[in-house]
Amino acid sequence: MSERIEIYTDGACKGNPGPGGWGALLRFKDAEKQLYGGVADTTNNRMELTAVICALQALKRPCAVRITTDSQYVKNGISSWIKGWKRNGWRTASKQPVKNIELWQALDAEVAKHQVEWAWVKGHSGHPENELADQLANKGIAELKK
Repeated sequence: MSERIEIYTDGACKGNPGPGGWGALLRFKDAEKQLYGGVADTTNNRMELTAVICALQALKRPCAVRITTDSQYVKNGISSWIKGWKRNGWRTASKQPVKNIELWQALDAEVAKHQVEWAWVKGHSGHPENELADQLANKGIAELKK
């Protein structure tokens, strides 16, 4: 896995729940790919997860990947909380079912295919790639209305 892909993701929601969008920027050397989409009735957390899942699904073979997200929910969930959820039969520490379980399971399956490093950046802080991912997520929402 000598190839290293940089992925920047974001999710957005107009109302929570409401119409939502997700966006991802994939970068390898000098090549970039932009992905985005929208869902009519969803939540911000679901869009944050969907952005990462769709970005990883776009990779054609196992890669070394650095994923930068502004979502503590995604970063903490996949790098920390998920271990306990899986051990507890997909239940939280308070014995409640994990929210968005199908997305967490899909993300877990995608992450297993790659060597993934996670990074967090504060949203709406001027980070160029995060701002672009946010624009893509909002484009996903805008295209729903067409």
